Amino acid sequence: MDARALLRDKAARTEAAMRAYADAWNAPEPLGDAVRYSLFAGGKRLRPALALGACEIVCGDDAPAMPAACALEMIHTYSLIHDDLPAMDDDALRRGQPTCHVKFGEATAILAGDALLTMAFDALADTGSMEAVREVARAAGIAGMVGGQQMDLSAEGKALGIDGLQAIHRAKTGALIRCAVRVGAMLGGATPEALAALTAYGEHIGLAFQIADDVLDVAGDEAAIGKPVGSDAKSDKSTYPALLGLDRSRELAQETVDAALEALSAFGPEADAFRALARYIVEREH
Repeated sequence: MDARALLRDKAARTEAAMRAYADAWNAPEPLGDAVRYSLFAGGKRLRPALALGACEIVCGDDAPAMPAACALEMIHTYSLIHDDLPAMDDDALRRGQPTCHVKFGEATAILAGDALLTMAFDALADTGSMEAVREVARAAGIAGMVGGQQMDLSAEGKALGIDGLQAIHRAKTGALIRCAVRVGAMLGGATPEALAALTAYGEHIGLAFQIADDVLDVAGDEAAIGKPVGSDAKSDKSTYPALLGLDRSRELAQETVDAALEALSAFGPEADAFRALARYIVEREH
C-alpha cells in the first residue's frame, strides 16, 4: 500500500466512525452544523492514519486504535477552528472553504472547537485505556500542542535560532503526530522496542511535516493548499525558509525523513506504508 492508498483507506474508515460519534451527540443548532462542517471538510486525516497504521504494524489489526484515531482528528479539527480565529491566525479559508468563524460566527466557532476537544475524550474513553487518555491529553495540552501554539504566538516578530524554532514545532505540530503513532502502537500491544522505534519515527515525521508546511506557505500553490500562501510572513512568524532559505529547508526536510526511515529499520514489509508516508510528507503539494 502506498502513502495515498493508506491515507484514503484509513480516512474512509475514520470518517465512518466519526459520523457514528457525531450522530449520537444530539448537539443544538447551529453548533451541530458548525461541528460537522469542520469535522467533515476533508483533509488528509494524517493523525488517524498514523494511529491506525501503527496499531496494524504491531498487531495486524487497526480496530483497537479506532476510537483514538477519531479522538485525534477531533482534537486536530478543534485546533484548526481556533487557529483560524481573528485573535489567532485570522484566516478566512481552510481547505478551500470559508473557515468556521466566517461561516457561523466567532462565538459558535469557539464553541465548536470546545465541543470537539471535549467529545474527543469521550471517544477516547472507548479504548478502555487510561494510558492512552493520558498520552493524548499531554500531547494536546500545555506541554504539547497548546503550549506550542503559545510559544509560536510569543515568538512572532522575534528572531529565533534553529533550536528555538524546532522547540516550538515539536510541541505545536510534532507532539500530536508523535502521539498518534505512539497511542496506536500502545493500543496494539507494542513491545518496548517496537514502541521506541515507532516513537522515533513519529518524532521525525512530525518535524518533517512542519518543515514541509513552512515551505508550502512560501512556494506552494494556493489552489492546491486551499488557503492563501504567505500567511506566515504576514504574521511575522519564524519559519524554516525565513531562517534557512528554501533550498536548505527542503534539504533538512529530506534529512529528517531519512532519519524517520532509519527508525523503521527493525520492521519488515509490514511498515512499508509508513515508509511511503514519510516520503509523501515532503513530496506533497498541500
